[in-house]
Amino acid sequence: MKSNTYKTVFKQIGNLFILLGFILLVPAVVSVIYAEWYSVSGFLLSAFIITGAGFMLYKGFYYAEEPQYNHSLIIAASGWLGITLMGGLPFFIIAFITPVDVMNRFIPEGAAYTFSSLIYFKDPLHCFFESMSAYTTTGLTMAIHEPSVGKGVLFYRSFAQWIGGAGFIVMVLAVFKQTSGKSALLLYGSEASGVKLRPRIIETARAIWKVYLFVTLFSVVYLIIGTFLILPDYPFFENIFDAVNHAMTGQSTGGFSTLDDSIAGYHSVYMDMLYLLPMMLGAFSIPFYYKVIYERKFREFWEDIQTRCLMIAFIFGSLIQSVLLFRAEVVPSPVREGIFQFISAMSTTGWQTSDIGSWDWISVVFIVSTAMFVGGASGATVGGIKMIRALIIKKGLRWQINKAFLSGNTVKAIRFNNKTMLPEEMNEEFTKAASFAIMFFLLVLASSIITAIYTEGSFSFADALFESASAQGTVGLSSGITDPDMPRVLELVYIFQMWAGRLEIIPVFALIRAIFWGTRPKIV
Repeated sequence: MKSNTYKTVFKQIGNLFILLGFILLVPAVVSVIYAEWYSVSGFLLSAFIITGAGFMLYKGFYYAEEPQYNHSLIIAASGWLGITLMGGLPFFIIAFITPVDVMNRFIPEGAAYTFSSLIYFKDPLHCFFESMSAYTTTGLTMAIHEPSVGKGVLFYRSFAQWIGGAGFIVMVLAVFKQTSGKSALLLYGSEASGVKLRPRIIETARAIWKVYLFVTLFSVVYLIIGTFLILPDYPFFENIFDAVNHAMTGQSTGGFSTLDDSIAGYHSVYMDMLYLLPMMLGAFSIPFYYKVIYERKFREFWEDIQTRCLMIAFIFGSLIQSVLLFRAEVVPSPVREGIFQFISAMSTTGWQTSDIGSWDWISVVFIVSTAMFVGGASGATVGGIKMIRALIIKKGLRWQINKAFLSGNTVKAIRFNNKTMLPEEMNEEFTKAASFAIMFFLLVLASSIITAIYTEGSFSFADALFESASAQGTVGLSSGITDPDMPRVLELVYIFQMWAGRLEIIPVFALIRAIFWGTRPKIV
């Protein structure tokens, strides 16, 4: 890369680091509330180091030029990589400074295990994996027994998913004012859906966070009341802690949980039903919420093509998944588990109530190819190729077939999502959507093959396909492969997939291209 490109990129990364440093003060406060003093020290020390690094980068490259088009994708990819690297620092420091006997006090009374999962974070690669999974809202974890890592770390994992869901660059645009309109637009488009909710990008970024916060607060209240009604004997302060964490990880479709067995830890079919709504809420787009909440356009529930198709997919996909599990006779509650896991997969939330490693291959392939591959709405916090691309591909295929039967005098216009497009526009949208879907599929296939090789027959290829699709689609469901003892090659592969999946692949490839071949245009 050119020197001016480096300067521009490092200045923007400095902004991200400064913001991350201040973000770490929030879990530090939570750790104070629960008197977890080693965690407090870990978060404060991490905040000091990261903020210091951010100020050094920002001041060192203060006079760098504003981001141009060829910078925006590189900033998105390198910024997210830097954030997730630095975001793993609190895990490592807290695990390093906390004595083993203090760690083990986090283990819930009566638990079957005897040591805290916090000890796994003495491995820097595990810290990087956990941070990448958190900020990309994936949900795969190295914390085997989540309650044993302490309330502060549990909250940090959930808070990181919530922050990562709406986007770090979007947050920087909402907080800092020094970025010009054109540069802000480029940075916003590199990470978000590209839909402008307000005339100015800064206003759009702030509107996104207002909507995001509103829906999250609704989920908090909903979960507190629902849990109290369903489990009246559940400790009230545990109810509040669970609700806050699960509302954040539900709205961000991240799927981290405060419980040892995710939502299955409640051991209640009614709690499973309660948690369906937060998953579905996370799958709908922020622009959709903005139109409903701020503009009072309630007809968007049916007129918005992504929202309409998602609701239909949730219903029919859940039913088909339940039938497949019922026919296979591999789980004790096929309807309960089929509905919950399909919605969890399609929303890419990743809360788990079923032993997916015991599923038959047909059930696995169905949930991968329909729910995990497609994902939720573009403009939401979901992974996958996004519902809008799936619909464009469907429409494009029909157009390609039907146009062969049109006469030369036919006006060739295509109606899609309440808009009329010319053939050139349709072909362009179809090409972009199909290209992304192919890249997504090839990465999943390559990772599945690598997983099958390195697990050496311990898991089936269906399990390998499921785990790879979960990482690539930032879903977070697991067939059992993700584990602190997994091969380090696979851990690195899944880290790459989570990074690429969150940024929709292109920015990551743009960064790789810039590092090895520079930013000059080339004929391809």
